[in-house]
Amino acid sequence: MTEIDAKIDALVPAWLTLPDIAEMLDVEVTRVRQLVKDGQLIAVRRGENRALHVPAAFIDGDKVVKGLSGTLTLLRDDGFTDEEMLEWLFTADPTLPGTPAQALSENRGTEVKRRAQALAV
Repeated sequence: MTEIDAKIDALVPAWLTLPDIAEMLDVEVTRVRQLVKDGQLIAVRRGENRALHVPAAFIDGDKVVKGLSGTLTLLRDDGFTDEEMLEWLFTADPTLPGTPAQALSENRGTEVKRRAQALAV
C-alpha cells in the first residue's frame, strides 16, 4: 500500500474505497483489508485524505474479478512492485487487445496470465 504517482492515477479510469468494496462484496471492511494484505487486491493511497483506493476494474459486481489474484501473484513473483503491476495491468496491449485489466474483466484471464508469465523469461 503505497502513495500513487500521477502517471498511474491517470491510467486507472475509476477507483473505489475499501468501504465501497466491502459494501459491494457484502463483507466487512476488515475482510477487504485482508484481501489487500494477502495480495489478492492492490490498494494505494490517493486523494486529499490519502484514503486507500482499489481500481474499480478489480471488482465485478459482488466479487473480485476472476483471475486477478493469480495474475497479481505471477507479477509479484516476477519482482513487480504494486505500482509496476498497476501500470502493466492498465496499459493497453495491442496483442490482447485492450488492457490486461480489461481482458481479465472479460474473462480472458488465460491470455493475461500467459503474458504475465512471458515477462519473467
